[in-house]
Amino acid sequence: MRRTMNKRSVLLSNFFSSLNKVNMTKKPLIACLAMLVLLVLAKLFFYNNTNNAVGANTSAQIQEPYDPYLSTLNFASEVVPVADAHVSFRVQKILKSYRYRRLRSHRLHNQAKNMFPIMEPILVAYGIPQDFKYMPLVESGFKSGTSHKGASGAWQFMPQTARSFGLKVNSAIDERQQLAKSTVAACKYLRSLYKEFNNWTLVAAAYNIGENKLKRIIRQQDHANYFRLKLNPETASYVYKLVAMKEIIENPTRYGYRRIETPKQSSTIFTQEARYYPENFLRGVVLKHALVD
Repeated sequence: MRRTMNKRSVLLSNFFSSLNKVNMTKKPLIACLAMLVLLVLAKLFFYNNTNNAVGANTSAQIQEPYDPYLSTLNFASEVVPVADAHVSFRVQKILKSYRYRRLRSHRLHNQAKNMFPIMEPILVAYGIPQDFKYMPLVESGFKSGTSHKGASGAWQFMPQTARSFGLKVNSAIDERQQLAKSTVAACKYLRSLYKEFNNWTLVAAAYNIGENKLKRIIRQQDHANYFRLKLNPETASYVYKLVAMKEIIENPTRYGYRRIETPKQSSTIFTQEARYYPENFLRGVVLKHALVD
């Protein structure tokens, strides 16, 4: 900055020295020329200062104070790469949006308390990481009803996808609204996605954007790192939202919520039966007619 100022000072000094040597009859013309030069230099000075200020603000925005706690964040035991400044910024931004002072409600925690005991043993039976139980909270908040696109239930299944994984959807019955049965269908779908992508983070992204679309994006961009893929805004923030939801449910007081005790894995007996006798569990305890494929 100082070097730039010195160059400008020399230019101005030389310019005005040359003016003294010009014939006095040309003074009006020279005065106008001088004013024009000064105006141009002033604009250049203002432009440089503005750019420097914007650059400094952008850097400050991306490089927020690093919180060592962020390095513990993961989804389905796959580490969130918070050493990347862009990833760290997005994680902190979404975590802030999920704090109690923003949502002003314990509804999500109460829903988790009621619904997780049904979902957890089913996830165990199908070998799906427990972190996927947060998906319905992000997808629907466990609200009933149908979206404008036709998705319905806790897992926001479209009718065709629901039928593909064993749910009845017709004018008489919509099993997407039954949490246990729709969780079984979701587990089947998630398991099939894992066979395709072999990465749980990509499985979550594929659940949101669609398997074929994600495969096409990976092929076009020639890499399969979710955190570096160029995705639509909804899918680009999807895993971050899952991580944030996991955080506020598992560590509520850290984010301003009061602690709400959740039943331990819907009892140890259920979980053990789901793990070691999944067929019996799904047939007899929760679904009566659904079998593990």
